[in-house]
Amino acid sequence: MIPTWAGILVFIATFFLTEFAAWSAHKFAMHGFMWYFHKDHHQGQPGFFERNDVFFLIFAVPSWLGIMLGLMYKQYGFVWMGFGIMAYGFTYFLIHDVFIHRRFKWIREINTPYFLAIRRAHKMHHKHINKEDGECFGLLIVPFKYYNEARKTYKQNKAVK
Repeated sequence: MIPTWAGILVFIATFFLTEFAAWSAHKFAMHGFMWYFHKDHHQGQPGFFERNDVFFLIFAVPSWLGIMLGLMYKQYGFVWMGFGIMAYGFTYFLIHDVFIHRRFKWIREINTPYFLAIRRAHKMHHKHINKEDGECFGLLIVPFKYYNEARKTYKQNKAVK
């Protein structure tokens, strides 16, 4: 048993470390040997579902195992880790699929500099339709140049209103 404060710390640390795991999986696996599944996300295919959706299942496995095995063997640090990965996955879904790609019409406009920068960085990522020469493989951590650009746009738009 770990104290609740330590569990929360594990949860938060896991959430942020998952961004780096997602970045490396995106750069080296999805744009590498798993391009077959990711290709339709960059090149577009008709229909709602993409082969790329298989990554939701693949990335859910560590979360599920952490929660299930942690509960079975009373290793609650792994349970907190599993929930941290799950929270990141849910955040990824909301930002990537709902906010950026608008596969669902739940979130219309969030016009803060940070979210504008996320959208811009992801747009730059999709500028490359093949697996080579990609950029901006992360989701939540945005290069400063896009954040500064978004901040400037935000201020200009605010001044016009």
